[in-house]
Amino acid sequence: MFLEFLIAALLGIIAGIFTGLIPGIHINLVSLLVVSLSVYLLDIFSLPSLGVFIISMAVTHTFLDILPAIFLGAPDADTAMGVLPGHKLLLQGMGYEAVKLTVIGSLFSLILALILFPLFIIIVPNVYETLQPFIGWILLGVALYMILIEKGLDKKFWAFSIFLMAGILGIIVLTMPNLKQPLFPLLSGLFGISMLIVSLSNKVEIPKQRITETIKIPKFENIRALIAGTLSGSFVSFFPGLGPAQAAILGSQIMGRLGTYAFLVLIGSINTVNMIVSLVSLYTINKARNGAVLAIRELLASIDLNSLILFLAASLFAAGIATFLALLLTRVFARMIGKVNYSMLCIFVISLITILVFYLSSWLGLLILIAATGIGIIPNIINVKRSHSMGCLMLPVILFFVL
Repeated sequence: MFLEFLIAALLGIIAGIFTGLIPGIHINLVSLLVVSLSVYLLDIFSLPSLGVFIISMAVTHTFLDILPAIFLGAPDADTAMGVLPGHKLLLQGMGYEAVKLTVIGSLFSLILALILFPLFIIIVPNVYETLQPFIGWILLGVALYMILIEKGLDKKFWAFSIFLMAGILGIIVLTMPNLKQPLFPLLSGLFGISMLIVSLSNKVEIPKQRITETIKIPKFENIRALIAGTLSGSFVSFFPGLGPAQAAILGSQIMGRLGTYAFLVLIGSINTVNMIVSLVSLYTINKARNGAVLAIRELLASIDLNSLILFLAASLFAAGIATFLALLLTRVFARMIGKVNYSMLCIFVISLITILVFYLSSWLGLLILIAATGIGIIPNIINVKRSHSMGCLMLPVILFFVL
C-alpha cells in the first residue's frame, strides 16, 4: 500500500509541474479528468491513492505556478497579485529571488499549517458559523479601504472607477453560460497582457538575472508575512467565492504595509495554506473549497481522520520535492530570459495567451481578453495601484454575500 501511495504522489508531482508551468492548464481540469476516469483508474489505484495524486499535484502546483506569472506575465487566479511585485524584481535582475521568496512562503506556511491543523479542526466549524453572515461586509470594507488610501480625490475616483469597471466585467464573465475557463482571459488581460503591453510601450529591457542564495528581508517582516498569509489563507479556505487574491488583499491589511519581499512571501504562503485548510474544511464541515478538494469529495464522499492524515503527509512530501523543483526550474528560466529579446518575448507571450484564450474560450474569450486588457492598462496611466483590478473577483463575491 505504501508503494502505491508513493507512486501516486510522484505522479501527482509530475502532473503539478505541467499544470504549474503551462498557462491555461489548471489543476481543476486534471482533477475533473481523474474523477471522470476513476472507473478505469480504480483497476490500478485505490480511492485514497487517487486522493494522494490530486493533493500532491495541487501542492506542487502552488509552488510552481508563480514562474509563468513572473517570467511570462501569465497569471491565474492564485498568482494574479504576485505578478506586479514579481515583475518589478525581474526588471531589477532579481527574478530568481522573487520566486524564491514565494517558495519560502509556501514551504514554511505549509509547515506552520500542519503544526496548527489540530487547532484548525476545532476552530473551523465555529469560525464558519460565526463569520459567514458578515463575509460580504468584510470584503466591502477592505475594498473601500483600498480605494480611500489612494492619495488625492482624483486617484480615489480612478481607483473606484477601475474597481467598478473590473467588477462589472467580472460579474458579466462569471455569469456567462457555457463559457469555459472564464478566469483565464479575464485575469490574463487585467494582469498579464496589459503589463506586457506597457513594457513594450516603455521599451523595457530585461537585465541579466542574478542568482543569489541570500535574501535580506527587514527584521520581523518575514514572520509578519507568514502569519498574515496563514491567517488570511485559512480564512478564505472555507468560504465559497473567496480565493487567494482576496486573501492577499486581506493579509496585506492585517499586518499593515509590507515591503515587496515580504509581500511575495505572503503570496506564496496563501496559496499553499489555502489548500491545506481546505482539506480540514472538508473533514470538519464537509465543504469542498476548491476544485481539487471537490474532486476528492466526489471520489471519497467524505474523509475520516486517517485519510486526512494521509493527505497531509502527501502534502508535506510533495512540498519538499516541489521546493527543490521550483528553485531548479527558476534557475533555468532566469538564465534563458536574459538571453532573449524581451520585446520579442512579450509579443510571443501575448500571441500565446491569445491563442490559448481562443482555444479554451473561443471568440467570446477574445472579447473578454480585449476588454480586460483595456481596463488593466488604466492603472499604469493614472498611476494608481493595479490591485484595484481585483474588483473583477471581489465585487461578484461581495454582491453574492450582501444581496
